[in-house]
Amino acid sequence: MSLTSALNAAQTSLSNTSTQTNIVSRNISNASDPDYNRRNAALATNVYGAQVVSIERAQDQALFRQTIKGTSAASGQQALLSGLETIKGIFGGNDYETSPAAMLGTLRDTLSTFASQPGESTLARSSVADAQTLAAGIRDASAAVQKVRLDTDNEIERQVGKLNELLARFETANNNVTRGTQLGGDVSADMDERDSLLKQISGIIGVSTITRTGNDVAIYTSDGTTLFESVPRPVTFTPSVGFAATVQGNAVFVDGVPLGAGVGANSTAKGSLQGLLQVRDEMAPAVQTHLDEIARALIVTFAETDQSAVPTLPDQPGLFTWAGGTVPAGATVVPGIAASFAVNAALIPAQGGNPELLRDGGINGAAYNANPTGAASFSARLDAFVVAIDTPMGFDPASGLSPSTSVIDYAADSLGWLELNRSEASSASESREAFRFRAVEAYSNDTGVSIDEEMSMLLELEQSYTASARLISVIDQMLEALMSTVR
Repeated sequence: MSLTSALNAAQTSLSNTSTQTNIVSRNISNASDPDYNRRNAALATNVYGAQVVSIERAQDQALFRQTIKGTSAASGQQALLSGLETIKGIFGGNDYETSPAAMLGTLRDTLSTFASQPGESTLARSSVADAQTLAAGIRDASAAVQKVRLDTDNEIERQVGKLNELLARFETANNNVTRGTQLGGDVSADMDERDSLLKQISGIIGVSTITRTGNDVAIYTSDGTTLFESVPRPVTFTPSVGFAATVQGNAVFVDGVPLGAGVGANSTAKGSLQGLLQVRDEMAPAVQTHLDEIARALIVTFAETDQSAVPTLPDQPGLFTWAGGTVPAGATVVPGIAASFAVNAALIPAQGGNPELLRDGGINGAAYNANPTGAASFSARLDAFVVAIDTPMGFDPASGLSPSTSVIDYAADSLGWLELNRSEASSASESREAFRFRAVEAYSNDTGVSIDEEMSMLLELEQSYTASARLISVIDQMLEALMSTVR
């Protein structure tokens, strides 16, 4: 080898070492960034030895797909679980102390005591007070459930806005990648940005991707709707100003196609949007239906009946009433009845009512009075109420609970339904979060930066630099010796 060739080889080695050191330094400085993929200098051999020809970015598309799949499933399940936890809080949390079942149990016990001492006016007042607590609890729970739906609707609007923003940023990153790929430049940073955005998008909506010619990426939702193809497709949503039992929420549209809600406690939701839609359109309405059925059943249970020898008058609301002012007929849910469920004013002392009408009847006139003589020992009606609370009656099968059970058992079954779904959702959330964590960890181990490996590489580069510098020094000495002989 001539001195010139040796010098060229040494200079190429120094250049390679400089480039590799720069890459290793970048790797080390970004080691804590979860969206950074490790870089590596690809070398090729030419007449001057090895030379850096490109910067390679660590990739594993199979693991990356598992990462975004896990992120979507975990995000959707967590959205559902959060909604169920919020609904659970409406009824007092772990002990459900403010649930209709708990308050109805208290009312039943008070009525039983009142029935044993029907002449005690204080017990009459206590019974009416407990009934007021129950009615207020059902009304408040109904309002709180609708607030959950409204808050969820608002969160859907926020998520849709964020999704559209992420898609716009994805377009910019994708264009940078495709443009840089065509020009043969280093697009590693833009690919990191694009993958980071895709992870965030997958947390909102389930996605699948296709990489096309020129490193271009197209995104589709988990059910096949186009979300991004060269340009973002519109994701639209019209929020509601308020909710009631009879108000349906608006759909989220992806490129004009409605996005489906998740199904089941072990939810099929992919991304937070589907989980939120499930809370707003399935779980919260189911709880509202239970409240409406409990309210309807209580109005029927405590209704006044015509006491005539030959009854001709219809049943009328007794202890409990509602805005409709009638006793609902049939075992059919009355949507929204819980929102106006209340104790009859004729029994409330603060409103000029007489609580002893609970014992005697006659709220709706003399024809409904079961104790026309006003006997203080009359307890038949109170005993009947206590028995009725525990007696099976008809419920709407559409509510998803037993169509034939007592009102207090129905209220307990409603809590059981909520707790069962919450428990299953919690277990599923833990499993999916574990899958997501393992997928992210595996992807990070495969494409992320290891400080130990990078520091080891720096030591090798240092030795390579020292060897190249020493070679140049020797060549310099040889050239100097050669020139001295010429002189």
